[in-house]
Amino acid sequence: MTNVYNDKVMDHFINPRNLGNIKDADGKGEVGNPVCGDMMNLYIKVDKKNVKGEIISEIKFETLGCGAAIATSSIVTEMAKGKTLEEAEKISDLDVAQELGGLPPQKLHCSNLAASALKKAIRDYRSKK
Repeated sequence: MTNVYNDKVMDHFINPRNLGNIKDADGKGEVGNPVCGDMMNLYIKVDKKNVKGEIISEIKFETLGCGAAIATSSIVTEMAKGKTLEEAEKISDLDVAQELGGLPPQKLHCSNLAASALKKAIRDYRSKK
């Protein structure tokens, strides 16, 4: 059987970046897909004093799910770290899938989960201000 994932997806699955949680997170995004069983928690810390505006200074995730769910969680943290909240909010599910070099059609929903978790974490942060 051949691998359905490309090398970049496999790398982020086997060696996920920014894995873990942030105990005193400024924002948390929790999403899940009951159909496939994937659950994702994404945590952000925001640097409020940066000259560019409010930027994501730290970002971590905890994901229970398939290889694509873990890979999309990992890549979205790399894509968002160091970005302003406005820049990070513009990261779409398509951006996530493209950054990974593509996903199998039946796994594209994972990129939507990752982008949604990021947006929810930003909304959670803003709701506390």
